[in-house]
Amino acid sequence: MAVMTDMPAATALRAPAPATAAVGSEKDAEKLRFIEEMTSNVDAVQERVLAEIIARNAETEYLARYGVAGATERAAFRAKVPVVTYEDLQPDIQRIANGDRSPILSAHPISEFLTSSGTSAGERKLMPTIKEELDRRQLLYSLLMPVMNQYVAGLDKGKALYFLFVKSETTTPGGLTARPVLTSYYKSEHFKNRPYDPYHDYTSPTAAILCADAFQSMYAQMVCGLCQRHDVLRVGAVFASGLLRAIRFLQLHWEQLADDIEAGSLNSRVTDPSVREAVAAILRADPELARFIRAECSRGDWAGIITRVWPNTKYLDVIVTGAMQQYIPTLEYYSGGLPMACTMYASSECYFGLNLRPMCHPSEVSYTIMPNMGYFEFLPLDEASGVASGDAAQLVDLAHVEAGRDYELVITTYAGLYRYRVGDILRVTRFHNAAPQFRFVRRKNVLLSIESDKTDEAELQRAVERASALLRPHGAAVVEYTSHACTKSIPGHYVIYWELLTKGPQSGQAVDGDVLERCCLEMEEALNSVYRQSRVADRSIGPLEILVVRSGTFEELMDYAISRGASINQYKVPRCVSFPPIVELLDSRVVSRHSSPSPPHWAPAAGRSD
Repeated sequence: MAVMTDMPAATALRAPAPATAAVGSEKDAEKLRFIEEMTSNVDAVQERVLAEIIARNAETEYLARYGVAGATERAAFRAKVPVVTYEDLQPDIQRIANGDRSPILSAHPISEFLTSSGTSAGERKLMPTIKEELDRRQLLYSLLMPVMNQYVAGLDKGKALYFLFVKSETTTPGGLTARPVLTSYYKSEHFKNRPYDPYHDYTSPTAAILCADAFQSMYAQMVCGLCQRHDVLRVGAVFASGLLRAIRFLQLHWEQLADDIEAGSLNSRVTDPSVREAVAAILRADPELARFIRAECSRGDWAGIITRVWPNTKYLDVIVTGAMQQYIPTLEYYSGGLPMACTMYASSECYFGLNLRPMCHPSEVSYTIMPNMGYFEFLPLDEASGVASGDAAQLVDLAHVEAGRDYELVITTYAGLYRYRVGDILRVTRFHNAAPQFRFVRRKNVLLSIESDKTDEAELQRAVERASALLRPHGAAVVEYTSHACTKSIPGHYVIYWELLTKGPQSGQAVDGDVLERCCLEMEEALNSVYRQSRVADRSIGPLEILVVRSGTFEELMDYAISRGASINQYKVPRCVSFPPIVELLDSRVVSRHSSPSPPHWAPAAGRSD
């Protein structure tokens, strides 16, 4: 899941000292003591966790295959069990999906599959899980607010406006449910029948969250959030992109929302009976609030709209690490510089840990992996190439990673994944007690390649940030982007799709073509020396193109992905696209094309090092 550009209100994002807010209750104090215990005894907890996993699953077909039965020691496990990828496990997973109920991966019955936002050969990955994993996830959730309460006071005196969604599930040939991890959690009894907790009091009714129709769910959650606007103390979504989607929804539908609030009746497009009943308990005729919404939303100026509409908001609760970091300037624009809290690190495969300094600047976010969640190993990346070798003998335990080093995360879970390469690249930043803290660096996969060049997500992100800085003097910013390795032309070249936001006195005006051409060249200057050599000396790569698409294009892209089965909660804009219908959709929305006016700088020996 599971990283930043200049922030105009950087001082607003500095973390206060924990002493600024008292621990909310003895329950909070108990949770904080648990965190201290886990992080002080990392290696002992990890040893116990691995022994438990092996002992309970010793008779599974998978562990028996490698002769692990009866050998619960780490040394034997590491010597016998290979490091694997999803492709290695796919035959076993497919057997379970097809109905084989024998203990293949787990001695406990597989209760469902969690669908990963990643793919294998174009298909979503199926991650096996067991019922007790819900308890483990709930435990991690229960630690978030005790940590947050150390930094922000009074969060029990109001509500959270969180835009949360479920995705309709599918069934495997063998009858098991397959759905995203968040859908699994929201539909669980843990969430639906949770006891009242002032720290988890949401403006959104549970029925609205559980509505599978994205429009009805969003509309109901937005109208309820508006009706309770003075109660809202924090605003959020799972990913930054989800919160921006909610703001976009408000931009498109504020007139209908205001009409509903004025009349005290819900729009007829919301047809789900349970949603209508739940909203009816909140929605009352309020002409004054309707006038306020019309006045704020009709101005055309959306700067600070979050704090204008929800004036008591203390922070945004969103993930802005990894690929989500590009949303930070836009979120800062809409929120007026509110802090952004990244609280948890989790995936479909496993829930990992939490941010013990949740109010830190997003560029400083590090996650502490809790050693009780699973067994964790780390494959060191070669410092020269930035690539993990895959040699199992090099794996390092959680307690023995080194500060400043980059690693690929490898996990062993109670649900039946053994030495599984997640694909996340993490950097050790510091330690809390004996527990290392990690910054999410990137996914390991290369995004763009024409020939010998290889550009990954982190490098593309840096190039976009560097080029987009040229837009700021012209009142514009990159709202969203993706890329495509175009090989139809000879030579092939990189195509970068940009959706722009213009603000300030030049709002609504197109950015001058000369500026966008300079952006193309600036991106090329930011790319690695292999790319620049291919452009300048080998001429095996053509000039980079930026194609500006019309406003709303990336929302259409998301809608298309959801129509094909993607989860609205887990959806992230792909940073590289190759699927022809998606490329065709983007190309059909292009309003202007721009390419580098000259080759980037490159020299064999005197050139820059990358």
